[in-house]
Amino acid sequence: MYQSHRDEEYVGEPYYGDGSVYVSPPSRTRRRMIIAAASMVVLLVGGVVVDRIAAARAESRTAQAFQDGMGTVDRPSVHVRGFPVLNQLAAGSLDHVDLTAHDIPADGSTRPLPVTKLTVGMDGLKTSGSADEAHADSVTATAFLSYADVSSALGVQVSQGHESGRVDATASLPLVGDVTVSVAVSAADGNSIAFTDVRAEQGELLPPLKSLLDKALDEPIPLQNVPEGLRLRSVTTTEDGINARFTGRSVTFQPDSSSA
Repeated sequence: MYQSHRDEEYVGEPYYGDGSVYVSPPSRTRRRMIIAAASMVVLLVGGVVVDRIAAARAESRTAQAFQDGMGTVDRPSVHVRGFPVLNQLAAGSLDHVDLTAHDIPADGSTRPLPVTKLTVGMDGLKTSGSADEAHADSVTATAFLSYADVSSALGVQVSQGHESGRVDATASLPLVGDVTVSVAVSAADGNSIAFTDVRAEQGELLPPLKSLLDKALDEPIPLQNVPEGLRLRSVTTTEDGINARFTGRSVTFQPDSSSA
């Protein structure tokens, strides 16, 4: 007359009397789909790993070329942008590469000014050619010059000024005393930094001190340790030093490629 509650509960599922329910295994089609999906994941992961290995090799080669060309003690850090990198390598050019280097020396200059930190963005970096050089279609770079390095190069103590675009320069002589002047900082021809518009800030500008400041500030100081092809566009002052911004096209990083 009526269907029992147990019968209603297990309609469509075999009942074995011990409370267990039989579940049929996945169909052959479903198993194939699972295998195919797993295989696809393995291929994708493997492709990412291979691409990352290729990127790491490109980064290492670029870092080595820069280190050889610029004479840095430590190898710079390099990061290749974009994915997949293998396609870029096959085309012979990397879309964009970021590089950061520290303590680039400035040997062979009458007033050597090392670059404390150099950050470089390179577009169209060629991946073929000599292993000890790197060539980019276009480059933007910022050279950070610490006040300590600027002071050593100029022979006077340089620090942050009270106005944007200016620094304070302090000259000191035994038995004479010291004087501090405010100086405007700007980009000059030949990838040089000029110090102009000198204003007395503190102390008396006695002739010996004026002579010392004139010797330090009258002539622009060249940045001789940037890759050939880069041109100084602007300089800005910060709390800790001076930022010099460069741009360039068809720039090659190779031994003895620094600007003269």
